[in-house]
Amino acid sequence: MQPKARVYADPSPDLDEFERLPDSIVLHIFNKVADVQSLGRCSAVSKRFNSLVFLVHDVYLKIDHVVPIDGDCDDPLSPSSPRHRRLFSNFVKLILSTILKPFHNLHSTNGGNKPIVPQLSHHSPAQLLKNFAHVRNLRIELPAGEVATEEGVLLKWRAEFGSTIQNCVIFGGTRVDRKPVFSEHESPVEDSGSIPDSFYTNGGLKLRVVWTINSLIAASTRHYLLQPIIKDHPTLKSLVLTDADGQGTLNMGVGQLKEFREKPLVASAASNRTQVPASNMKLKYSPYLDLPGGMALQGATLVTIKPSSDGSSGTNTNTTESDAFIFGAFEGPFKAAAKSLMKRRTYLLEMNGF
Repeated sequence: MQPKARVYADPSPDLDEFERLPDSIVLHIFNKVADVQSLGRCSAVSKRFNSLVFLVHDVYLKIDHVVPIDGDCDDPLSPSSPRHRRLFSNFVKLILSTILKPFHNLHSTNGGNKPIVPQLSHHSPAQLLKNFAHVRNLRIELPAGEVATEEGVLLKWRAEFGSTIQNCVIFGGTRVDRKPVFSEHESPVEDSGSIPDSFYTNGGLKLRVVWTINSLIAASTRHYLLQPIIKDHPTLKSLVLTDADGQGTLNMGVGQLKEFREKPLVASAASNRTQVPASNMKLKYSPYLDLPGGMALQGATLVTIKPSSDGSSGTNTNTTESDAFIFGAFEGPFKAAAKSLMKRRTYLLEMNGF
């Protein structure tokens, strides 16, 4: 008996195996890609890709550089302009003299050259995102943090906004070093658990105030610039605006985006940013703090900020939520450092709106 012959159909040389995938799978892949630039390239591959790319729910927009509108290097808003530095210096001095109430309100509770207001690039984020009409989760990354610091200084912040700021935490230190080796009876820095008197006399407190104000200016400026994006994308459920340096992160969730749309933000009269309301601040300080990985942080500081109008301040629920926000604000060794600082003595300050 002759064996039966098997007949195989020759695959068409023009068949694109990717075309066999259902739209839902292709769309899932595009959501994993997320990057706007890469999605733009995908949209040019075929008509099918072009029709699916702009249906993605997850989008990541990286802004590589910022270009001044007029390109004039003598622009007073340019970070390299001496006039800009003088204006900003005078602005900070003015705020320092009016924003903080007298230092006798401070009491224990025992319990680089970067622009502050980035200029628009040739294509604003709103323009780049206008065709993505179904975005739910949006992440935007700026080329750098806005707050210039001295070499060796560590500064990080995280803020949550609705129509105004709801929570903000700032973590910083005057110097990050490799942890030195000490003998058993030798202490790296004298630490009584309280802020030393020298902190007030050698500019330590003033430096922390400058960090706080600059971080709040950066956060409120980012918030203000998000207006057209939130307006054009009613499907948004999560919005994160961060920077390549990892200096600051602004977060908005479902409820916060809803509040933003329903309650108009109050703009600052001085510049293009959201007004920062009068707030309560909690400061925790350690002259020396060990970090994981054999590193150490000098002048470690943690500042938490909430609007004074928040009626839930001090309740157990609010405290739990606030602690969760702080513990989740930073990653890696900085998360461990923030947890360690939370055990330190708390000092209260009050800040006027600006």
